[in-house]
Amino acid sequence: MLFFKNDYGQGCIPEILELLSKTNDESINGYGQDPYCKEAEELIRSKMPDSQVDVHFIAGGTLSNISMIKHLLRPFEAVIACDTGHIATHETGSIEATGHKVITVPNASGKLSASAIRKVYDDHMLQFEHMVFPKAVYISNATELGTVYTRKEIEEIRRVCDELNLYLMCDGARVGSALMSGVDYTLNDMARWFDLFSIGGTKNGALIGEAIIISNGMLKPYFRFVMKQSGAMLAKGWLLGLQFIGLFKNDAFYKIAKHQNELAQQIQVKALELGYPLFVKSETNQVFLVVNHNEYEYLKKRVEFEIWDYWNDDPVIRFVTSFHTSQEEVDYLIVYLEEAKEKEQVSDRL
Repeated sequence: MLFFKNDYGQGCIPEILELLSKTNDESINGYGQDPYCKEAEELIRSKMPDSQVDVHFIAGGTLSNISMIKHLLRPFEAVIACDTGHIATHETGSIEATGHKVITVPNASGKLSASAIRKVYDDHMLQFEHMVFPKAVYISNATELGTVYTRKEIEEIRRVCDELNLYLMCDGARVGSALMSGVDYTLNDMARWFDLFSIGGTKNGALIGEAIIISNGMLKPYFRFVMKQSGAMLAKGWLLGLQFIGLFKNDAFYKIAKHQNELAQQIQVKALELGYPLFVKSETNQVFLVVNHNEYEYLKKRVEFEIWDYWNDDPVIRFVTSFHTSQEEVDYLIVYLEEAKEKEQVSDRL
């Protein structure tokens, strides 16, 4: 079986595995207060020379989002997200479980717009203290649909957040893929745009781990208190530091993201040529195809993937590439896509 189910289904890149092996017998201070976390922090800071940022390491994406939003909001405040946002769909209501409402608006190809943010804010101001107070804006980049925000879109969102005095955060679980999709911005720009954001390691070649970047000076104090209270402070914190040394010391982070994107785009281009409709045109390492039931049955016997949605009665399936995906695996997947389409055409003629 080919594996295209997700981008975290294998272990980690060799650079990280080597670091883990070399340090395995060392005795190291816990909770992120160690030389490896300090080195990783400095490596990440070097990518954002125009901003003074705090860097923290957390094991996973949901814990990162919980910690960031708890840190941003008072009890009566809420966060705005589009309806496909990870905090609104795939985190089991974890944000609401902290007591903060997620105000959702319809997405545009997985994205949140500046105009939608303004409308949500204005609507809530009509009833004022009778409604939750929108105080933060959440976006993910890349989005859950594999799309990427342009510089113009982010700058428009930043402007409306400044005007309305809203915090702006970014879930960067797949920010590597976003940055290597051909956009004209970097982590250095993101540090200027976002009050805080995450850099995902888990879906970009690390064994575990996300880095939290806090740019807004008013938000820097006490974040470790929130981490600890949220169960997000790992005792063996140096393990997270090692992940990001492996990713950033020789820019493996970017090389992996580029590799993932390029292989996924091969799949998407060929699928279009074969006549598979796209659920959405992805710019990163996720590909969403609409298949009929016969095509689905043929593919599921040969490839591991997820059903993402349904288009009318037809399944929308998602293929995801990872650091571990090979050109050979992509070539085999394309052959299976061809065979599924040919089998369907033969069936139609009969």
